[in-house]
Amino acid sequence: MDNKDLEAESHPLKSEDRKSKQSPGNRVKAEDRLPRSPAQSRLSRCRAVAFFLSLFLCLFVVFVVSFIIPCPDRPVSKRMWRLDYNAAVTYDFLALEDINGDRIQDILFLYKNTNASDAVNHSCTEEGSSPCAFVAAVSGANGSVLWERPVAPDVALADCVGPQLTDAKAAPTCVLVGRPRSFIAVDIFTGKIRWSHPSGFGSNTSILRPLLHVPDINDDGAPDLLLLTREGMEVQGHLYSGSTGHQIGRGGSLGVDGHSSPLLHVTRTGAHYILLPCANSLCGCSVKSLYKEVTGEEGSLQTDPLWERKLSSTGHRLHLHSSGAVRHLMNVPGKGGQDLLLVGSEACMLLDGQELTPRWTLGMAQVLRKPVLGHYKPDALAVVIENGTGLDRQILLLDLSSGNTLWSQALPSLPQGPPSTTLPTADHRSAFFFWGLHELASTNETEPEANWHSLYMFHPTLPHVLLELANVSANIVIADVLLFEPSRHAAYILLTGPASSDRPGLVSVTKHKVRDLVPGSRVVRLGEGGPESDQAVRDRFSQLRYRSDT
Repeated sequence: MDNKDLEAESHPLKSEDRKSKQSPGNRVKAEDRLPRSPAQSRLSRCRAVAFFLSLFLCLFVVFVVSFIIPCPDRPVSKRMWRLDYNAAVTYDFLALEDINGDRIQDILFLYKNTNASDAVNHSCTEEGSSPCAFVAAVSGANGSVLWERPVAPDVALADCVGPQLTDAKAAPTCVLVGRPRSFIAVDIFTGKIRWSHPSGFGSNTSILRPLLHVPDINDDGAPDLLLLTREGMEVQGHLYSGSTGHQIGRGGSLGVDGHSSPLLHVTRTGAHYILLPCANSLCGCSVKSLYKEVTGEEGSLQTDPLWERKLSSTGHRLHLHSSGAVRHLMNVPGKGGQDLLLVGSEACMLLDGQELTPRWTLGMAQVLRKPVLGHYKPDALAVVIENGTGLDRQILLLDLSSGNTLWSQALPSLPQGPPSTTLPTADHRSAFFFWGLHELASTNETEPEANWHSLYMFHPTLPHVLLELANVSANIVIADVLLFEPSRHAAYILLTGPASSDRPGLVSVTKHKVRDLVPGSRVVRLGEGGPESDQAVRDRFSQLRYRSDT
């Protein structure tokens, strides 16, 4: 190799520099390397200062948020609490709402205390009666009383709803029909009376539960209320403004003789209909026709031509085959809208919510309790049917779309045992809670044990196991399992009290966390029961996580 090549390999930078000096563009590159002007230097320094200042501010904010400003304390929720009232009676009513803003659901219930002081009892004595019914709000975290409000000497119906006005600041309310002759709305957050009017119902008038919520028909920006009453064999409808409580028009007859459990159903065309069980048929009336009868005006609601033809040709009755006497009726999710689940004395039927044709029918012995919905398979709705009563009761989990039996278990119960309930779990199934007798394996209990209600827990991932969580000997008025914090803790609530309103006694509200009951629970094997040990089963149930429907 010649000397030039050796020099280029030994000093490559010198080679490149020599080439740059010989290139025509050398002048341009040299000009680029000239010193910058003072203005450019100041601009660079300003950019550097701005960058480091921004970085300092960001680090300072992170430091303040992380170390100086304390994180808000999560409210401590007791594992168990109990609140007692002596010489009282209670009602079949329970509602949840976060009243004190601690992110834990609080409890609203009704009780009538015969020993209330004259000062607290003032609103009831004005109506000429000494015993008084109270609405009470209790903290779900620790059982402390948030507020109490006397409302009437007695209560015939109570229902709590969300904000009644389109204004987002409007507080949710509890609407109560009191005896005698009162119609009241109570602010859930404060306990203050939002409005109160005389109801005008006679002493022989029966109030049909529940209170129905209809669209805004008087154009005041709030959903309205529909109350059904029965006097003799006639059912009447009464419409009220949801914002003021004033009656819209007058009472109007539905032209039917239904006796219980009215239901508001929306057809796939958007028409609203009132449905009631009527002996061996289903009675119906459109909300539009009721509005026209009580006000003489057409209104903005609509009717469904198909339903109108069926109802008008049968005298407001939809005759159903092979169902027997209709006992329960409920809306369930269907294809493109709501379907109707109907429980009769002889069969359980799922009806198409528009055509009213049966999707499936299942013969039953005797179903006296309203079904509940849950998920046995992930994201697939199932319905819980309690078939039979007493020692012959059987729990059935049916696939809602087909009516096929997914799971069944004989579970004897007391005649007036609490209903079943469900909670959605994180795996898109549900935890099921059933009430039954204390012992499943034997029916030869001693007399004290025979009066004990037992709460059993079931999850579809362990189909051969039940977990007995608790035993209760008191008279249960309401029992429910609820989610008090989204994805955190589930608890069961007991409202117990005297069986008769004529005999006041001890009224108690009790909360127990479900997860805290699992370690001391009893594992009940169904059949073979699976290979897992009792402790492994308890661990599986302890690890369950719950989710909110919303």
